[in-house]
Amino acid sequence: MLPKNSLVFFEKFLQSSGPSGFEEPCAKVFREYVGTFADAVETDVLGNTAGILNPKAKFRVMLAGHYDEIGFQVVDVTEKGLVTFRAVGGIDKVTLPGIEVEILSSVTGKKIPGVIGRKPIHLQTPKERETVMEISDLWIDIGCESREEAEKLLNVGDPIAMKVNVKRLGKNAIMSKGLDDKIGAFVIAEALRILKEKKTKIGVWAVGTVQEELGCRGATTGTFAINPNAGVCVDVTFATDIPGVDRKQYGNVVLGGGGVVARNANVNPVLYNHFIKTAKAKKIPYQVSCGNRASGGTDTAMMQLAGAGTATILVSVPNRYMHTPVEICDLRDAEYCAKLIAEAVASLDTSCKFRPGID
Repeated sequence: MLPKNSLVFFEKFLQSSGPSGFEEPCAKVFREYVGTFADAVETDVLGNTAGILNPKAKFRVMLAGHYDEIGFQVVDVTEKGLVTFRAVGGIDKVTLPGIEVEILSSVTGKKIPGVIGRKPIHLQTPKERETVMEISDLWIDIGCESREEAEKLLNVGDPIAMKVNVKRLGKNAIMSKGLDDKIGAFVIAEALRILKEKKTKIGVWAVGTVQEELGCRGATTGTFAINPNAGVCVDVTFATDIPGVDRKQYGNVVLGGGGVVARNANVNPVLYNHFIKTAKAKKIPYQVSCGNRASGGTDTAMMQLAGAGTATILVSVPNRYMHTPVEICDLRDAEYCAKLIAEAVASLDTSCKFRPGID
């Protein structure tokens, strides 16, 4: 089971909000936690935060999990005090009308509660009822009666997050907005903590990355700066154990079945074989998937192509209802991922060059 202190951190982490480009609250929580056991903690100009073990070691491994989340941004305010907005990252528009949001105000320094509004179903035409409305047809109601009243509370460009809603469900599940990918950043923090206890001599950078939802930007610069010998990315992946998802097309991925080790063009074969061998030897539950694409989609791709190239692997936590306000994951999968990563990193051969077909 995950330690109590780890779970306290994770829930606090999920209660922080950081749409892509505005991750400071998330970075602060991550930085404070990893600082309790890392040898050093660094934050770069983009906002990536790294907890580091053995910073002077020649052999370096980078662990990456992004702590930015999908969200919105204030565009304008109407005469009646309603806030217009745009998406930050890939939003499932079907889920938006009626949800609660929080504007992270640069005027008050507080969260301004609001509700995403649309024309009531009773007033919609038959065609409108059958059509997913565009974000430009929606607004956020913060209870103001005029533009002047609203502008005393917020500025154009202020980030908007879905309302904090973390809850434990059943015995092992957890629900929250932003599990994509705070649960990945949580996993790498856990792996770093375990590696500290193992007293590894390998240099380990556990990096909470930024702006993944806008094109894996933080991982691109972070990997270039660290120049690791190997990189492990932790993200979420689609759980296929729900109605309507074709296992023949997307594979078999279930909540509670273990971390999902990816097998595609972003994954170094030597590193993949080492992780699978480690999972079997340590009896750590795991799943294998080739995902819904041959490459790309996570920080792994950018880590792989940084500099002269990095040996990379993707380990994912199964996630239901991705990119909605109510994502669900299983805490056992997070625990299995952290254990697998720690064991695999601790047992790496530091002389290995990770050359496919050679090493």
